Amino acid sequence: MKLLSVNLGRPKPVDYTGQAEGLTGIDKRPVDGPVRVAPPGPKGVGGSGLAGDAVCEKRHHGGDHQAVYAVAREDLDDWERELGRTLADGMFGENLTTSGVDVSGALIGERWRVGPDVVLEVTSGRIPCRTFQGHLGEKGWVGRFTAKGAPGAYLRVIEPGEIRAGDAIGVVHRPAHGVTVALQFRAVTTERELLPRVLAAGDALHPEARAQAERYVARHGRA
Repeated sequence: MKLLSVNLGRPKPVDYTGQAEGLTGIDKRPVDGPVRVAPPGPKGVGGSGLAGDAVCEKRHHGGDHQAVYAVAREDLDDWERELGRTLADGMFGENLTTSGVDVSGALIGERWRVGPDVVLEVTSGRIPCRTFQGHLGEKGWVGRFTAKGAPGAYLRVIEPGEIRAGDAIGVVHRPAHGVTVALQFRAVTTERELLPRVLAAGDALHPEARAQAERYVARHGRA
């Protein structure tokens, strides 16, 4: 398992985002050399966990529990075949493009060591938005991406440090609860009846996802 590329974005004006100034950092490109990774601070204040990477819409993106976004190259390859077009590393707005990692099959709370120093922890799946659809330029993209159920993973930074393309990725902790990124994603999008199950992930779960599940249980119970 390894890191194929580290991808950073700069603010770019577009006509398909709801960000107040019309800017987005979703157009991420691979970079050479080391990149510093550290907790960015609370959502709404902190941006990306990667130095030099822009998060323009901080209401919905960035912050400690969405510090890093990872996508498997294997998933990009699958989409290439389905869409009939080339998808470069970073095309989904991901910071890390991985090889040999079942990103959407990772467990909430699973920890990865990337390179010699950095440890990241899986928190949730990525929810698609209008900016993502505009960036891809694919009609009905939000629905298609949701139906596929392979959203990639948001991660928080447990141990900061530097990463670079080619670094090894190793799983250093895998919890026993069975709540995968894919299951959590389905629970918050198309199968709400799964929401009680995601609470088994405990404090590792993204706080917003946990609150959503708790509200569901309060209304409907756990059955």
